[in-house]
Amino acid sequence: MNMTNLAVTALRVLLVMAFGLLVVFQTLSLPGQFAYMAEQNPADAYLRWPLTVFAVVEVACVQVVIVSTWKLLTMVRRDRIFSKAALAWVDAIVWAVLTAWILLAGVFVFIVLNADDPGVPMLLTLMLVGGAVIGLLMVVMRALLRQATALRTDMEAVI
Repeated sequence: MNMTNLAVTALRVLLVMAFGLLVVFQTLSLPGQFAYMAEQNPADAYLRWPLTVFAVVEVACVQVVIVSTWKLLTMVRRDRIFSKAALAWVDAIVWAVLTAWILLAGVFVFIVLNADDPGVPMLLTLMLVGGAVIGLLMVVMRALLRQATALRTDMEAVI
C-alpha cells in the first residue's frame, strides 16, 4: 500500500470517528447542555433555543466539510481529483465554512455587546480569525485545483 492510500485510509477512519462524535454532540450533548443552562439560570433561559439552533447548525457545517472531504478522498484514490466534480465538493466546503463564519460573527456581535469580561470575546475573535483563514485557504485551494484541472485537461488533449 503506497503512502497516499495509507493516508487516505487513516483520514477516513478519523473522519468517521469525528462524524460520529459530532452526531452525538448535535443530538444529545449540546441540546442537553442548553436545557441545563436554562434550568440553572432562568434569566438566560431565553437563549436556550437560539443557542441550540446555532450549535446544531455549526456542527452541521462541520459535517458538510467531513462529507465533502470524504468525497474528495474518493476522487484522490481513483485519480479523479482533477475534475469539475471535485470543484463542486470544494465549493460545498467553502459555503459551509462561510455559513459557519457568518453565524459565528453574529454571535460574536451579540456577545461583545453584552460582555462583562473580555475572555469570551477574545476567544470568539480567535475563532473568527481561524475560520476566516480556513475559508480563504479553501478559496485559494479551489483556485489551484481549477488551474491543475485545466492543465491536466490540456495535457490529455495533447497526448
